[in-house]
Amino acid sequence: MRVELDGRVALVTGASRGIGLAIARALAQNGARVMLTARKPPVLAEAAAEISGGLADVDGAGEVAVFAAHAGSPEGAEAAVAATVERFGGLDILVNNAATNPYAGPLIDIDLPRLDKTIEVNVRGPLVWTQAAWRARLREHGGTVLNIASIGGLKHGGPLGAYDMTKAALIYQTRHLATELGPGVRVNAIAPGLVQTDFARYLWTGAGPEADYGWALGRIGQPPDVASAALFLVSDAASWITGEVLVVDGGSLLGPRLAPTPPPTAAG
Repeated sequence: MRVELDGRVALVTGASRGIGLAIARALAQNGARVMLTARKPPVLAEAAAEISGGLADVDGAGEVAVFAAHAGSPEGAEAAVAATVERFGGLDILVNNAATNPYAGPLIDIDLPRLDKTIEVNVRGPLVWTQAAWRARLREHGGTVLNIASIGGLKHGGPLGAYDMTKAALIYQTRHLATELGPGVRVNAIAPGLVQTDFARYLWTGAGPEADYGWALGRIGQPPDVASAALFLVSDAASWITGEVLVVDGGSLLGPRLAPTPPPTAAG
């Protein structure tokens, strides 16, 4: 089923691979004009070419362009937003997908440079990109902001305490900005579980997509699983949804899959 995004303009951070690339592709396939941003121009160009090559046979598809910018840079955010408005004539959808995770280990032992880097990209970054989009376009014309958080921000424990802490902050940021920017701008988040991307390779290396992970739906996520949820949340189908965090995790937060309960034995 096609989601109607014709005429919309989207800006996606961290769009050169993984979840960001899948979201950018899905937006373009459904009619949006999409600006892809990431740090490395050659990788961005490859991503744009990959998406464009798949749009030729898609009726009503949009187009894509690229702008290199660091997700943690306020100057980069301002420049990318300005380039998007100049290229496509507006901005309706901002997807804050870019993230970093330079440290795995006890939170108590993290060094300040890596802590600062994680906060810069994962918390400050989405805020400054949202500020730039708000000031340049969304305040006057409305639109929607989608933050890509993590189920790590909804639980505790494990080796990614610093990363998960920033995702918890991003979830708070999502809910708070929803109260400040409405009714013209909706702000929502997706909290993915384990998705098979290069970014999360540390967590799934050695177990392929066919592996049974033991939770309700039994498999690792794929980037299109998150992209499908993103399409819904940025579309008019979600026009009465704001400040929400949609968990897309195959049921992993529910805990281990349980064996069916056998029927009671008939008496006598």
